[in-house]
Amino acid sequence: MPDSVAALPSTWLAALLLLARSIAERLELPCPTAAAIVKATGASKSSAYEVLAKLAAILPTLVRAPGRPARLPPSATMEGQARHTELTRATLAYVMEHPGCVDRGAARNRYSDGFRHFVLGLHEQDTSVALDILSEATGVPLGTLKDWLRHPTRDAHEEPQGASTADYGDDPTSLHIQSVLAAWARWSGGFVEFCEHVRRDLHVPFGRDLVRRILEVEGLRKPARRGGRQTGDEAALRGSFHTFFPGAQWVGDGMQVPVEVDGQRFVFNVELDVDAHTGAFVGAVVSDTEDSAAVIDTFAQGVTTTAAPPVALLLDNKPSNHTPEVDAALGDTIRIRATLFRPQNKAHVEGAFGLFSQVLPPLVLNSTCDARDIARALLELIVGTWARTTNHRPRKDREGRSRVELYADTPTDEQIEKARRELQDLAARQERARQTLQARRRPEVLALLDDDFERLGLSDPERHLRIVIAGYPKDAIVDGLATFEGKQRANTLPDDADARYLLGIVKNITAKTEGEHIADCLYEVRLAAQKRFLAPLRQEREALRAEPDVAKVLCTCVDRALETPSNLERSFWLDALVETLRDLHDEHERKSRFHSAAQRIENTFAVTTRERHDAVRYVADRLIPVT
Repeated sequence: MPDSVAALPSTWLAALLLLARSIAERLELPCPTAAAIVKATGASKSSAYEVLAKLAAILPTLVRAPGRPARLPPSATMEGQARHTELTRATLAYVMEHPGCVDRGAARNRYSDGFRHFVLGLHEQDTSVALDILSEATGVPLGTLKDWLRHPTRDAHEEPQGASTADYGDDPTSLHIQSVLAAWARWSGGFVEFCEHVRRDLHVPFGRDLVRRILEVEGLRKPARRGGRQTGDEAALRGSFHTFFPGAQWVGDGMQVPVEVDGQRFVFNVELDVDAHTGAFVGAVVSDTEDSAAVIDTFAQGVTTTAAPPVALLLDNKPSNHTPEVDAALGDTIRIRATLFRPQNKAHVEGAFGLFSQVLPPLVLNSTCDARDIARALLELIVGTWARTTNHRPRKDREGRSRVELYADTPTDEQIEKARRELQDLAARQERARQTLQARRRPEVLALLDDDFERLGLSDPERHLRIVIAGYPKDAIVDGLATFEGKQRANTLPDDADARYLLGIVKNITAKTEGEHIADCLYEVRLAAQKRFLAPLRQEREALRAEPDVAKVLCTCVDRALETPSNLERSFWLDALVETLRDLHDEHERKSRFHSAAQRIENTFAVTTRERHDAVRYVADRLIPVT
């Protein structure tokens, strides 16, 4: 028997034995009498029975159900309860100071950037606090909190497009306007929720559209607007494609068309050649992929349809369009590349595909036959019918003549010779320009691209795209190759991504870097010319840099950089962020602080995804430059 049990008072020992005796009697086991127990222990009989009642009441509570014991809530312990209370009070104080920072919806909650930063700051101040305690204290669901700390994603509650108009006219009283302006100055939530707050809590009868116009006129809110797809010079470029006569120049391209048969989805390539002068569809072929064979078969069909090859064939810059096999099939026909980043070059075939896409119904079949053969035959029938119908349709812009009638016009020998000379001259100028560019390119950059193109499996038979890419800065080329390879490893590249996709990445990075350097130059020039305007910023930065708490300095730099619409001020504060990180001598701490700053940037949803990514890359490029 353990010593701790033997040392129990006689009354408790007697009560324990009496309880055991009652159990033994029920089980018909031999046991001493109650008098013998009381005599042996020397306890008082009445006191022993009082303790017996207590033991009988306590004993069932010591038995738990099978399995693991129930998990106590985070705030069950004294330490957890104290920390939980402290976090709850801090959260309540923040919410009271920032109305609208949290909005509870029927299905999901919406949080302001400031509240998100506040919660992340609580976690960063004491990482030993369990996430479930932090979640319970702040009211943020545990899954949402883990998502903020792991990899932030854009808030699913985007601001609804469109707004209701006011129900009462456009001449509100100045008192109502002042109420709206004063409330917006204290508001920390979203715009839609603010409009509901104005009507529900302030009793101001303003619609969403009127509130938007008031804030916009006062310069307190600048709504994000999507840029139009059409550039300013699109109208001027229309009709500027130089044509000669029917058969002088064809334009070719491919389009991916999906077909579903018995639940299986197949994707085919429709290759089309269009005559630039008449708009006639001269060749159309359905193939498995957009490759050299599709280009050759479509060209051959066009020659069969028109009885003669064209003087020139314009193709886009896909590597498969410019192979020795294509050149051999074209024969005397001049192959011309489409100008990069100018979709107007292929307006004839792009327009044809646009019309085809509009009238094309979903191609879905249900059959027990060979699914792929049926799908291919169906698509060939549709493409052929569409091309023939369109070719014989009268055109209003051509005095009612169809494409077939227009193509029947016979050019003179002088027109053919003139077109041949001009097209040959165009092709020769392009080749000379390509050779000149290649001669001007840096050999070490071309060698790097040659190695990486082979390693990444990118096709560029004539080295055309590598010559273009080599003209960009080294940093942009290195970052572009890394981005392309990273997307390739993550399997996030588009299905048709090739060397042109890499060119687009390098071009975009160069443009962004150029803008960043322009911002640097603007900062330097304006600092020299307008010191009195930047002096307050410099004073604020110096005062902030004197702060011993590095985490506070970094958070302030991030917040100041992302809350300003000025590119100059954003660059200023991001540079201050970089300087603070550079001053950290411990590499591990510098990396940890950089990730914390990047996490705070990516959790600031008041700016666009591109702006957040650009800000992180801006800091990384200057903190660890490639050259």
